[in-house]
Formats: sequence, C-alpha cells, structure tokens
Amino acid sequence: MKENLELWLRLSLIEGMSAHKKFALATQVVELSEKSDFDIEAILCARLSQQQYKLFQSEKLKSDALYIMEQCRKKRIKVLSLFHEEYPEMLKYIHDPPLVLYMRGRLPQMNGIALVGSRKASGYGIETAVKLSGELALSGILVVSGMARGIDTAAHCGALNANGETAAVLGCGVDIAYPPENRQLMERIIESGAVLSEYPPGTPPATFHFPSRNRIISGMTLGTVVVEAGLKSGSLITAHCAMDQGRDVFAVPGNITHYNSMGTNRLIKDGAKMVLSVDDILEELNFGISPMKRSKGKRKGRDEALSPSGRKIINALKLEDLYDEELSIKTGIESQELYELLLELELKGMIQKSINGQYRLVDL
Repeated sequence: MKENLELWLRLSLIEGMSAHKKFALATQVVELSEKSDFDIEAILCARLSQQQYKLFQSEKLKSDALYIMEQCRKKRIKVLSLFHEEYPEMLKYIHDPPLVLYMRGRLPQMNGIALVGSRKASGYGIETAVKLSGELALSGILVVSGMARGIDTAAHCGALNANGETAAVLGCGVDIAYPPENRQLMERIIESGAVLSEYPPGTPPATFHFPSRNRIISGMTLGTVVVEAGLKSGSLITAHCAMDQGRDVFAVPGNITHYNSMGTNRLIKDGAKMVLSVDDILEELNFGISPMKRSKGKRKGRDEALSPSGRKIINALKLEDLYDEELSIKTGIESQELYELLLELELKGMIQKSINGQYRLVDL
C-alpha cells in the first residue's frame, strides 16, 4: 500500500473523534481500497460524517498537516502512520492505537518491557529501577518508559548504562525536553533508541496528555513493571492500561508503611506478579535465564533471528491463542505465506497447534 501521510495526518487532527474510531475507520478504508478501484481519500470521505468531512477537507486542516510535515522535515522527526513499517508492532493490537506517531531516533525491533513508577522516588526505588532496567537491557529487552522524573529517569539510565536500548514516550512534542533537566538524557535516548509521541512537534506538555500517553507505553510492550507508586500515582494508570490491553503487570513490593509502596503492594494484592529479581519478569514472559546466570555477553530474545513476518506471528500469539484465519487477519499475512511461516515456527519448536486447531506459543 502506498503511504499517504498527509491524509492520515489530516484524519489524526480531526477533533471530537476518538482514537479508536480513527483507527477503525483507517483500517476499514485501507482494506476497502485494496479491493476496489477507488482511492483511499475517496473511500475515507464517503465514510466521514458531514461535519467530519467538512473538517477533513478544510483548508485549515490541510494547511496544518502540511505545516507539521515541514516542521518534521526541518527537525528530522520521522512521522509514522499506523501503516508504516516502523510503527510499533505490539501497539497495533490495542483498542485505541494512535493513528500517527512522531519519532526521533530509531525504534529497535525487539521485545519491550515498560518500567514506570513514582516521580518522587525513594533511594530504594531509584536503585531498584536502575538494576532491573539494566538487567532487562542485558537480556536483549527494550526498556520503555516516559522520561518523567524519578523512576522513569532511572529506568532509561539503567538501560543506557548497560549499553542497552530504551525508548521514551512523551506527553508533549518530541522536540521538547520535559522535564527540562532531562534534555541530555533525551539526546542519549535518541542515540541508542527512540523518543516518541502522538502529539505534533511544538505541542507543550499538559496534564491531560499523560494518561493518554500511558496507554502507548503499555501498549507497545509485553508487560509493565511498576517499581514505586502511591495510591494516586500516574504509573497505576499505565498498569491498568496494561491490564485492559491483556498485557502482563508486575510490581516491586515495598515497605507497607511507606506511601510510595502502597500502590505497588496493592497491585500485588490484586494479582500483579511480584518482582523480587529480573528472573520473575523473564520467566513469566518465557525469555529463559537472566543475564546474571551467564558468564559474559548479551542474551538475545528467543525470536530475535526471525523474519519481520515471523515476529508478527509470535507477537500476536503472545496475546492469545489464535486460529490460522485469525492470525492472517491480525498480522496481514496472506494465507500461503502464513502456512509456510507457521510450519517453520513449528519445526523450530516455538509454536504448537492444539487439538482444537488454534496455534499457541510453546513454553521454553
């Protein structure tokens, strides 16, 4: 499919239309365009309401989209539509993925874990976040966080100090360092990973941006680890997003008399996986042994050598068992290629077809 960035930018800028509706509309339009002689814009316009159509075709929205594209070109910011090959694969499977993401740097194609927590972190929390993120990075895991003060900052630093890769999702434009004291950290992240946002360049941080940002942090990863959190911490929003998205939730226990441990202890009581070491995360997600049990080197994720199509299948099966028809729909892989890939993965012992015909991951 030929990328038409200006169209997706205009659709993303329509106010009063939820992210889920934009996502559903865009995917339907693309599917129809591949089966008909009409172009994407004609199909899209036919499915918008009268008010949405007027907004979509307005000179202001067209001008705004072109301005954003020009600003991104000048500032070397990459714009990823939902259909771009670099768009985070796992993010496509949530209820309301952003139609457009803005990115500086390069997003590694590897399994990710979110590590978040309190902005007013204790020494214990900072030390724990640095240790866990460093060990995750040494295990070939992308560490994802929000670049906020406290635990988020420690998570990025731990991964970078281990010469690993990390990504930050912002509640403002990717051309804005927030908080300001993390400007140097932001540049380090861009060098070894990526900084992303669903907000166009120049968008200042706003309180209501961060809950929306949190669904992206959890959505682009296999699981979320909460290190420290009070009962009203924003990191609990990320944890609840992960639960809603069908992803794993982990929490580090803490002193029951400390406010910053009340949120994490509550998560554990409610069913989150308790984390006492990085092994608890890796074993739950079937990544095998931790780096602390190796004499040297970096352990690669078990699916790192797969083709992009093979990785799509594995990522889809990490969420749920699926029939071949469902896998074809979720991954966009045609039946003939899909059957060849499924056979290859079965021979490698990575997946298995159950008695009811569904494919599932094999626990290693």
